[in-house]
Amino acid sequence: MRIARYGFRRHSSYRAAALAGAFTNTVFGILRAYILIALWQARPGLAGYDVVDAVTFCFLSQACIGPMQVFGTMELSGRVRSGDVAVDLVRPASLQMWSLADDLGRAAYLFLLRSLPPMALGAALFGIVTPPTPAAWLFFAASFVLAVVVSFGWRYLVALSACWVIDDRGVQALSLILTLFFSGITLPLNLFPGWFGVLADALPWSAMVQVPADVYLGKRDGLEALGFQAAWAAALLLLGALATRAARRKVVIQGG
Repeated sequence: MRIARYGFRRHSSYRAAALAGAFTNTVFGILRAYILIALWQARPGLAGYDVVDAVTFCFLSQACIGPMQVFGTMELSGRVRSGDVAVDLVRPASLQMWSLADDLGRAAYLFLLRSLPPMALGAALFGIVTPPTPAAWLFFAASFVLAVVVSFGWRYLVALSACWVIDDRGVQALSLILTLFFSGITLPLNLFPGWFGVLADALPWSAMVQVPADVYLGKRDGLEALGFQAAWAAALLLLGALATRAARRKVVIQGG
């Protein structure tokens, strides 16, 4: 908890950057909303959404960009390249759990400054759906937190890949493409046809945006959604723990 508070305070130092990100997310949210309105007016009921659902999904996905750090990279990859990760790996605290706590603090701060403004302006300009009951709000809150954990689990693995590749920029670029395409940021995964849609919905990226958005909209059972996200969070964290152990051996063999 203390590390999460530290992460919140540390990232709050970049208030201007967060506000600029909120402005950018809002502008692109408005542009995307008009595109989706035109699409849903031409194809009513597409993917099981009505127009208001589609607009709400649009601003929900924009609100996820900051907390899920869709376009950013973890500081860990830079520390690997500089060699500072050798110090991190010999500390008594778990590198993975320390990074997760710090990331949760970062996500909480960006939720306040980068997620709420686009949602508020979207509600004012277009009108959006809101969960009808306190229980629905609680399911959404839990789903959003799990989405951040899943996002962290994936980003941690991508950042740690710098221990094995000479230049991790290619891995980072591939990660961005996969996240944009399979998370629901670009388009709702419900639009993907047949087996491809089933596959996209089963991948971990869907747990970052599509699943919490569907929980918010009431399109997905809350318990089933939380179970799906928790399973992917556990799997990615386990892979991250194994990768950290392998990285520690590699750093020691290379002499730090």
